[in-house]
Amino acid sequence: MPSETKLDIIKPDLSSDLPLPLAESGVQAGFPSPAQDYTPDSFDLNREIVRHPAATFYARVHGDSMCGEGIDSGDLIVVDRSLDPMDGDLAVCCLNGEFTLKRIEIRPDAVWLIPSNESYDPILVTPDERFEIWGVVTHTIKYNRRRR
Repeated sequence: MPSETKLDIIKPDLSSDLPLPLAESGVQAGFPSPAQDYTPDSFDLNREIVRHPAATFYARVHGDSMCGEGIDSGDLIVVDRSLDPMDGDLAVCCLNGEFTLKRIEIRPDAVWLIPSNESYDPILVTPDERFEIWGVVTHTIKYNRRRR
C-alpha cells in the first residue's frame, strides 16, 4: 500500500572527522555581495547533522510521494530514532512491514500518513495494521547539480 516511496537505510560512519570550510557570514541568495567576508572557519558536517549517533541513520529515498516538499527520488534523509514524533513531523514509518516516508498527523483517535504529491491519497492507519513511527527526519541532503 505505501510502497510508492521506498527507503534504503544506511548507518552513518562517524569514526572520522569531516571538517569543511565555512563561510560564516553566509551566502546571499538575493543581491550578490563581495566575498571579502569569507572566513576560513570550518565545521564538521557529520557532527552538525547527526545529534544522536547511536540512534541516527541515513536513508536514500526511492519514489515521488514527497516531491511537493522538495524530496525527490535519490535524495538522502537523516533519520533520528531518539526523537519523540510530533504531529506534523516528517517521519519514516513502518506500515505492515514496509517503510514509507510521510508527514504524520497524530490525532487522539487516528494517525494519518500524508504524502505531498496529489497523485497519492493520505493513508489512515487503522488499529488492525502493524504500524510504527520508526524515526523523525531531521535533514534532507540533495544533489543540486543538474544531471548531464
